[in-house]
Amino acid sequence: MSKVILFGEPMAMFTAEEEGPLEEVELFRRSLAGAEVNVCTGLTRLVHKVEYVTKLGEDPLGNYVKNFLDREGIGTEFITFDPIYKTGTMLKSKVSSGDPVTAYYRKGSAFSHMTAEDIDKINFNGVSLVHVTGIPPALSLSCREATYRLMERAKENNCYITFDPNLRPALWESEEVMIKVVNELASKCDMILPGISEGLILTGSSEPEKIADYYQNLGIKDVIIKEGSKGAYVRSAYESFRVPSFKVKKVVDTVGAGDGFAVGVISGKLENLELHESVIRANAIGAIQVTFVSDNEGLPTREELDKFIKENKNETSSSRR
Repeated sequence: MSKVILFGEPMAMFTAEEEGPLEEVELFRRSLAGAEVNVCTGLTRLVHKVEYVTKLGEDPLGNYVKNFLDREGIGTEFITFDPIYKTGTMLKSKVSSGDPVTAYYRKGSAFSHMTAEDIDKINFNGVSLVHVTGIPPALSLSCREATYRLMERAKENNCYITFDPNLRPALWESEEVMIKVVNELASKCDMILPGISEGLILTGSSEPEKIADYYQNLGIKDVIIKEGSKGAYVRSAYESFRVPSFKVKKVVDTVGAGDGFAVGVISGKLENLELHESVIRANAIGAIQVTFVSDNEGLPTREELDKFIKENKNETSSSRR
């Protein structure tokens, strides 16, 4: 079985047990957060082999993250521990509607001290796909260099590269730099997975067709644009089509839905599914994930995913041309 490599920062997340401003909440529940670790978790639950590249603090929360990865079967060969800098953390509010408030404590974290030299230590034997997001390059200049180096090495080793912009404007020094760097990184990938609002920031258009034009003009083969409750717009070298979303009775938390979507697309690619089938799977996992509070708790096993799609299969008709 081929391996997938992901690169990112896992954080210990403390979610409020009661609604209200974070500064007034007294009880929190610990879990694990981080876009890339969410994708790792989803892929291993679908029985794919994943190696996670990260750096943790030599502290109790770093040990907690490592134990979580071991339990989920996520590869830790390329994980290192830093004796000086700490593991990143975050707080997340509880809400009954809308998106939760989050507070990050990751500046100067162990992961933010990743370097290109760390990437050079990775063994790419057996790796077929590398998934990258726009979060690591926002955390520090050394992480930015490491991200570029990872994509260079992936190309050198003939790996397929998927890229999720996953914009976090508050982490960047300016919007101008964010747009420049993210689009430079995007130009090095084979598939990009922007959200519709990210497309507006990065390309100046909120029209899926124009966003797809922009990225295909950069040489990207496949563009899949997440349109939230509408589903997804897909453009490959041969066709374009829309795949509608699955209906959800109650949205509990939208955080992690995009990561679940990435799990569906990447797993489909690894299993040689047609792009249309991969996006159906991606929409399904995203729909399942929004019914859970945790960023990765709801990511399904293969049996759970197949059951969900079968029970909701009438919602997946698409328009193709």
